[in-house]
Amino acid sequence: MEWNQIPLGPLQTNCYVLSNENKDCLIFDPGEESGKLSGIIEQNGLKPLAVILTHAHFDHIGAVDGIRDAFSIPVYIQIHEKEAAWLPDPALNGSHLFKIGKLIKARPADHIITAEQELSIGEFTFKILETPGHSPGSVSLYFGDAGLVVAGDALFSGSIGRTDLPGGNQQQLLESIHNKLLSLPEETEVLPGHGPVTTIGREMDSNPFLNGF
Repeated sequence: MEWNQIPLGPLQTNCYVLSNENKDCLIFDPGEESGKLSGIIEQNGLKPLAVILTHAHFDHIGAVDGIRDAFSIPVYIQIHEKEAAWLPDPALNGSHLFKIGKLIKARPADHIITAEQELSIGEFTFKILETPGHSPGSVSLYFGDAGLVVAGDALFSGSIGRTDLPGGNQQQLLESIHNKLLSLPEETEVLPGHGPVTTIGREMDSNPFLNGF
């Protein structure tokens, strides 16, 4: 499996495109610039199967409709059904609060993931891990065979997700990281929603927000 990190939009939110040898791919958190993202996918001859969202803040969903319409693919959103309502509502997804110059709206997701489980899409199989705290419905997607986890805004290199937004809870986030992410193999690559890629082991050793938890 190969992956590409593509920072998009004014907040440079990391979109990830994971592909296999057949050129099938999954798209995680297309935050903005659907034309740019579509171009990269087409230039590489990739065949998208689905859009998967780690959570529904505005900076992670801005290109959802553009991408799903361009490739006629479904959108999956996480366990917490209340967060599914954030997609079409700028007051809930934060674009109204942050006054970014436009209101972000997306049509409802095609599939709502209702339980922590192993999910298969095409030839991709991964585990859905509940990692709330940054938002009520945040999830991380763990690809054990590839040794990577798409962590959204739960865990960053040297930091953790902010918890001062509606529905955020720092204690809950720390418990999510400790119970779900730090239990993964230390060599697991962490693909975060912002900033550089890191590993579970590196964060266990040096992340100041996790020391002493």
